[in-house]
Amino acid sequence: MISTNDFRTGLTIELDGEVYTVIDFMHVKPGKGAAFVRSKLKNVRTGATVEKTFRAGEKVNRAHLDKREMQYLYRAGDQFTFMDTENYEQLNFSAEQLGEAVQFLKEGMMISVLLHKGTTIGIELPNFVELAVVKTDPGVKGDTVSGATKRAVLETGAEVQVPLFVEEGDVIKIDTRSGEYIERV
Repeated sequence: MISTNDFRTGLTIELDGEVYTVIDFMHVKPGKGAAFVRSKLKNVRTGATVEKTFRAGEKVNRAHLDKREMQYLYRAGDQFTFMDTENYEQLNFSAEQLGEAVQFLKEGMMISVLLHKGTTIGIELPNFVELAVVKTDPGVKGDTVSGATKRAVLETGAEVQVPLFVEEGDVIKIDTRSGEYIERV
């Protein structure tokens, strides 16, 4: 059990038989009445976000997630296959189960598979991935206004906004949490 006063971003809790990750929280002390904690929670299994208010000091069950390192092997239609590097066991996930993570998966990439009570509930990508740009418009000389960006298509099919100096064939670093360009590698 954990107190709602101890909430922090990234904490996993169990509520109504589901596992949630705390995305955002705020302790509120109104001038009149008892304090409470307003939180934004993301369902780990479905990816849906909910807002929930708890009384200050209320106890909730902490969810203990196990992480297993796995390697992404290949995609077959709507199925993505991963292999446990210790025992060579293979797991399949659908694109729906993986959600936004699909656009950053590259063959051979190492990821963490999340398990709760022996049941696979999702994957966790590394915070940053390096991907090649396969298509982008050329940056036109004179379009150098501070912060100008253009659309680029990456080798995995993901589309991101990049600075004008990035060209086709460049390898760039992307933040998988926000989907934003970080730097050219």
